[in-house]
Amino acid sequence: MMAPILIFDSGVGGLSVVGALRARLPGAALAYVCDNAALPYGTKPDAWLVARIVAACRAAVAASGACALVVACNTASTLALQALRESLTVPVIGTVPAIKPAAQLSRSGVFGLLATSATVSRPYTQRLIGEFATHCTVIRLAADPLVAQAERVLAGRAPDEAVIAASLAPLWEAPDLDTVVLGCTHFPLLRETLAAQVPRDVRWIDSGDAIARRVAQVVTPAPCNMPGAGESWASAPHRPGLVRALAEYGFSAPRALSLPDVFSDRA
Repeated sequence: MMAPILIFDSGVGGLSVVGALRARLPGAALAYVCDNAALPYGTKPDAWLVARIVAACRAAVAASGACALVVACNTASTLALQALRESLTVPVIGTVPAIKPAAQLSRSGVFGLLATSATVSRPYTQRLIGEFATHCTVIRLAADPLVAQAERVLAGRAPDEAVIAASLAPLWEAPDLDTVVLGCTHFPLLRETLAAQVPRDVRWIDSGDAIARRVAQVVTPAPCNMPGAGESWASAPHRPGLVRALAEYGFSAPRALSLPDVFSDRA
C-alpha cells in the first residue's frame, strides 16, 4: 500500500479538509486519525495538550506509515506545531485561522473569528491579526459548543438550533460585520446550519483550500491504485456515530490508537 497523507484532528473536524485534499491531490492515499477521547481540545491545559498531541501523532504516523502529517486542528496547530516538527521525521503541515484572506475580502473591515476558546486566545492568533489585519476590526468569539454540534451532525443527529443561535449571537452585535472566519475545522461541517442562523448576508471563510495547497507544495505522493477505503484510527474508536462519519468521507472503521497510560486519567 502506498504511504498515505495522514490527517489528524481531535475529532471529526479534520474531515472538512478531506474534499479539498482529494481535489488538489486526486491520486493520493489518505488516512485519518482522531483523538476523540480527549475531545474537545480547547478546554484542556496547554502543557498536557502538547504532550498528548505529540504522543497521538507519533503513534498514528508509526501505525499508518504516513508520508506526511496534516494537523487539521487549529488548537493543535497553534499550540503544538513546533513540538510535532521536532518529534517527527515526516513533513508536518498545520492549520491556521484564515485571518489574511478575511482581511483582504471584508468590504467593511469588520470580520469575525469564530473558533474555540483556545484558538481565540492564543498569542499565535494575535500575531496573525497584527501581521495581516491591523486595518480591520476583528471580533473574536469563542464557540466551543459548536464542536459538539459538528460531531452530532456527522453522527447522523440533528443539530441543536438553540445552541448554535446562542453561540453566534454576539457576532450580530457588530452591525458592519460582513465576513466570518471559521477558525476550527469542525465548523465548516456546520456551514449550512450556521448560514441559516444569519440575520444578514455574510461571507464564510475556512482554511481547507489553503491547507490542500500547502500539502501539494510539500508532498508529492505516489499514485494510489489500491481499492477500498482509507485507513483510520481513533483514541475512542467505539464512540457512537464515528464509523458512520468516517465512512461518509471514504474511511474504514477506526482501529484503536494506543496512547501511554499517563493520559488515561484526563481522557
